[in-house]
Amino acid sequence: MPAPGAAHAAASGGGDPSGWLADCVHCGFCLPACPTYILDSAEPDSPRGRIQLIGQILDSGTVSPVQAGHLDNCLGCLACLPACPSGVRYDRLIEHARERVEEEHPRPWRERAQRALVFALFPHPRRLRLVRPLLWLYQRRLSGLVSRFLPAAVREMAALAPEVTGLTWTPVAETVPAAQPRRAVVGLVAGCVQRVFFPGVNQATAEVLAAEGCEVRTPAAQGCCGALSAHAGRLEEARRFARDLIGTFESAGVDVVVVNAAGCGAAIKEYGHLLADDPAWAARATRFAAKVRDAAEWLVEIGPRAARVPVGLSVAYQDACHLRNGQGVIAQPRALLSGIPGLDLREVAEPGVCCGSAGIYNLLQPGTASRLGHRKAEHVRETGAEVLATANPGCAMQIRQALRDSGSEVRVMHVMELLALSIRG
Repeated sequence: MPAPGAAHAAASGGGDPSGWLADCVHCGFCLPACPTYILDSAEPDSPRGRIQLIGQILDSGTVSPVQAGHLDNCLGCLACLPACPSGVRYDRLIEHARERVEEEHPRPWRERAQRALVFALFPHPRRLRLVRPLLWLYQRRLSGLVSRFLPAAVREMAALAPEVTGLTWTPVAETVPAAQPRRAVVGLVAGCVQRVFFPGVNQATAEVLAAEGCEVRTPAAQGCCGALSAHAGRLEEARRFARDLIGTFESAGVDVVVVNAAGCGAAIKEYGHLLADDPAWAARATRFAAKVRDAAEWLVEIGPRAARVPVGLSVAYQDACHLRNGQGVIAQPRALLSGIPGLDLREVAEPGVCCGSAGIYNLLQPGTASRLGHRKAEHVRETGAEVLATANPGCAMQIRQALRDSGSEVRVMHVMELLALSIRG
């Protein structure tokens, strides 16, 4: 399945939101694919309904609180993209509309404070590093003492966070040599949350790539890719992050840029669109985006060379929305997992329905996110698998929390961690 960026380009109406709106024929094929519509069957909380709201905003030039609420309630999971026979670029429409909301809709002070906290932390790995020891202390000593005094937004962040196993961690080396005759020089996007709270995923990714004959370069200077900013309508901020990341990897001299976080990968592959109106960066962004691959996508593309040993685990695979819907990467992770000897791969019901993470959605819309998370956790438990494999840190945190709430002992691992386990022996 081609990525929506390619499959729907002809129907995108260029860069004009009115063109994207005109592509919608109101057929309703998107409704059964939309998680918020699945939950409540409310037309304004469906892609078709939101497209009508966006048209009203463009016509009137204003954003009402009701309109803003329905747009905020969208997960941005992109499940409507492959469902749409007309190729409507809903992903670009919702980002454009959210930019209007951020510019024109005065939010209550609590919402402003919560969003300010989120964007002061999550797109900034150096700041997140300062949070890690505080979270370690909170998880081991202080949660019962201080949680009732913390703002709700902080409590929600702490509840979703993975267990911090140490005050410090070892980042991936800037250069990891190929473990066999070199096939490519690969740049690894370390991510923000991934590098601070899931460093083992980056280590495993570099280990697998090296074992398959790739020299891996992970520039220490790299920053945020801008995914969270773009999804929230903070497009100028996203463009600044994009320019910095492009420059960093251009200097690294790599053949391919590999991403192991689905949300980051989907955003980076859209850099050509994000910077299309910047004459100095448009061509560079398009060239850079063409080099980007999800880790599973790249490994299937080059084919396996490293030996695998049996792992003896039953594993359910959960599709990250921005991998399945945003990049069209569906078969590749399953092929990699199926290639591990002794691994019993199982499918999760409703694979196209979001788990509720959706970037920072579970922090900003915790009620809807929790309903979706527990729905997903129930489907995971139904598989009877010992391990849930995913390809995105947000999904891992969201589903782990929902599984924990239900008393489940299912472990959550990244696809690359399972591959490394088999290759490492």
